[in-house]
Amino acid sequence: MKKKVLAVLLSVTMTAAMLAGCGSKTASNETGADASKETAEESSGGTGTAGTTEMEVEGDDVTTLNVWTFIELHQQFYTDMAEKWNAENPDKKVKLVLSNMQYDDMHNKLSLALESGEGAPDIVDIELGKFPAFITGTIGLRDLSDVIAPYKDNVVQSRLDIYSKDGKVYGLPTHVGATVAFYNTEQLEAADVNYEDIKTWDDFKEAGVKYYEATGKYFAAVETSAQWMVNLMLAQKGGDYIDESGNLAVNSDAMVDVLTYIKEMQDTGAFATVPGGQPDNDEAYGVYNSGDYAVQIMPFWQTSRFVNYMTDLDGKVAIAPTPVWDTTDGEYASIGGGGTGTAIVASGPNADLAAEVMAYIKLSETANEQVWNVLGFDPVNTSVWSDTALTENPDNQYVKFFKNPPFDALNQIKDNIGSLGALNDERWPSINNEFCNVTLNNIYENGMDVKEALDESQANLENEFQ
Repeated sequence: MKKKVLAVLLSVTMTAAMLAGCGSKTASNETGADASKETAEESSGGTGTAGTTEMEVEGDDVTTLNVWTFIELHQQFYTDMAEKWNAENPDKKVKLVLSNMQYDDMHNKLSLALESGEGAPDIVDIELGKFPAFITGTIGLRDLSDVIAPYKDNVVQSRLDIYSKDGKVYGLPTHVGATVAFYNTEQLEAADVNYEDIKTWDDFKEAGVKYYEATGKYFAAVETSAQWMVNLMLAQKGGDYIDESGNLAVNSDAMVDVLTYIKEMQDTGAFATVPGGQPDNDEAYGVYNSGDYAVQIMPFWQTSRFVNYMTDLDGKVAIAPTPVWDTTDGEYASIGGGGTGTAIVASGPNADLAAEVMAYIKLSETANEQVWNVLGFDPVNTSVWSDTALTENPDNQYVKFFKNPPFDALNQIKDNIGSLGALNDERWPSINNEFCNVTLNNIYENGMDVKEALDESQANLENEFQ
């Protein structure tokens, strides 16, 4: 297992700001934490420097659980939720000892600990791009299906699927990361474009052309360092990076269609590559904040970026469902983007209790209320989506920022949020790296023919996987 795990972990240096995209992101969180190198959806809490914090828990019958994370903000969130667990379960109190580490250091240390059978924590956060390495070969993580069961009916299934293998679930999701559209309504209205009329990708392209002709400004970004829009459009077509037989298929007809369509949007002049290659990076925030681009197709966690880094857009941005190819076709309305799966080490002496506690911390209604209130993410437990006292709370900073209630869009797509199968395949990090560093740049920056670029990347990856 060791060789397989390390090969996947070290085959590409992926920052946590890329998960389903690979644009690196460095930004401080709202509490002033150090620069973040973390999963793109959660970098409102930076990884910072390594450090350990311990809960203070009274009583003699308390179980200590060691937790590893690369997400500084998770330390406080887990502590707060563990205190609620202790209050509700006085006979099963836990004391969390939380160690925050640098992204690559933690994942590599975990790999070695699982292989050697020594030094592993009880609980660990594993970034989505790294997760496939830990469910390959001999799996050292506990199947969490039993502790998920009490919450399963309200949890978005596709977010469990990305941490699953052979019918077993090995990671607890933090949020949905549903892909939505963020429209700068002030700019669109000035060009007589109504975002509510945009239902299909053809509508989206036509609106972009109309907007560009009226303003001379770009409508939306063509990605080169991430695949947020690419992955959505591909999944809506029923495509993937790996076919149903498990074969690499990055040059499939569906992928050719998607990238060709985006190239056609670029050729109108209304869509252009954005500084940094995608909307979630420091360079892009500035051009969106100044009105150079009007629309972002991004996972819902981008709400936190608007509130923290695009403050000039306060009160101007509406959140809506993304376009689809055909409104009558029954395709996915959205897919999840980004993710950190919380896993339990199977060999831990308190693995069962750790699993029960973390399922409560990640999946319960109480926890998911805090996921929205504190982190600004779309909760994976959708039972809270209909609680308007929570989702439309006028004192909530996200509710105050956006032009319409953020959960309006989520509730429209609630029952039709999918995923890509490639995301939990051990080849995904290499595929992701190829697209973000080679394929998309070849097409949208260098003008290479779409099919030629995809065939070249197919060959590059096949050679790597031999």
